[in-house]
Amino acid sequence: MRPGPLQLAALPPLSLYVHLPWCLRKCPYCDFNSHEWRAGGDALPEQRYLDALVADLDAALPLIWGRTVHTIFIGGGTPSLFSPAAIDRLLSDLRARLKLAPDCEISLEANPGTFERDRFRAYRAAGVTRLSVGVQSFNDDHLKALGRVHDRAQAIAAVEEAAGAFDTFNLDLMYALPGQTLAQLDEDLDQALALAPPHLSVYHLTIEPNTYFAKFPPVVPEDDTAYAMLDRLTERTTAQGFSRYEVSAYARDGHRCAHNLNYWQFGDYLGIGAGAYSKLSFAHRVVRQVRFREPARYMECALAGTAVAKSEEVAIADLPFEFMLNALRLKEGFSLAQFGERTGLATTAIQRGLDEAEGKGLLARDLRHVWPTERGLDFLSDLQTIFLPDT
Repeated sequence: MRPGPLQLAALPPLSLYVHLPWCLRKCPYCDFNSHEWRAGGDALPEQRYLDALVADLDAALPLIWGRTVHTIFIGGGTPSLFSPAAIDRLLSDLRARLKLAPDCEISLEANPGTFERDRFRAYRAAGVTRLSVGVQSFNDDHLKALGRVHDRAQAIAAVEEAAGAFDTFNLDLMYALPGQTLAQLDEDLDQALALAPPHLSVYHLTIEPNTYFAKFPPVVPEDDTAYAMLDRLTERTTAQGFSRYEVSAYARDGHRCAHNLNYWQFGDYLGIGAGAYSKLSFAHRVVRQVRFREPARYMECALAGTAVAKSEEVAIADLPFEFMLNALRLKEGFSLAQFGERTGLATTAIQRGLDEAEGKGLLARDLRHVWPTERGLDFLSDLQTIFLPDT
């Protein structure tokens, strides 16, 4: 509460992110903080890692004291490697320490390759309210090229089980895959839509630095084909009653992902777990933190009460870009009042960028709201770049 450069009238909604860092296999396109764990070797250190998460949270509680947590997201890695009993213990520990909203959305990422019948129902019994199933494709050749540990049949079985166990769930698909044609994308979409998911996330395969694909790049569709694929995705999901509410997310009414919406609306989030990021607002400043990345070191440091590897105040000059980087992903955009509430700044801080982006046809606005045009969503990185701070 000490004096600082900002004057925030109110704090934004708060979410919690919990990172479980292990996977069965590291995918060649993945640049997330995930680490291979192979069955048959040492046992997954569930209890020690949960102990570390609790110690991490306990040390962070003074930063969020009294605030309500509106959403929880358990991501990875592959969180479904953790047993239902471990997830039950985790959620019990969180409830004992945090003030959760009555309708708190609790999401868990799941991989069809770790799918066992009844496992998803056990997660639901533990308190998980929403599952995010990382299918990526229903084509066995493409799944193999992506290094996934599941096949088409496992993917279908996992989604069917998720539909039976949860009132809402998310199906993840990727497009512009190595060797993928528009007809093959249609086949993936046929199968995805036949499973009637209430929410669909679609991601363009990108070649990220420091990944296997960066060293050995696959042959992927040309940009024009990738744009045609995205157009096809939007066209077909719209025809099936989905609305594209974010650049990569399509949902039926009542099934938007509240946790991700809070990110995109520049809300606050506390991240615990190996390599987790936090963004926390205070009356006079906004702070970002990152936890130690390597799981063994994270556990050692967290249990000693020192999980945070880096903590720094966000510079005022960076706040407009950080806000716009997130808010412009939303089809509905944002209100000018919300910009002021979340950044503590006047809209004059983004006026020049708004004028330029509108002139290029990338966004539209009225006296109260700003939103990306269809062209702005298709060329989102160009739109976001306009708001980079001057160097």
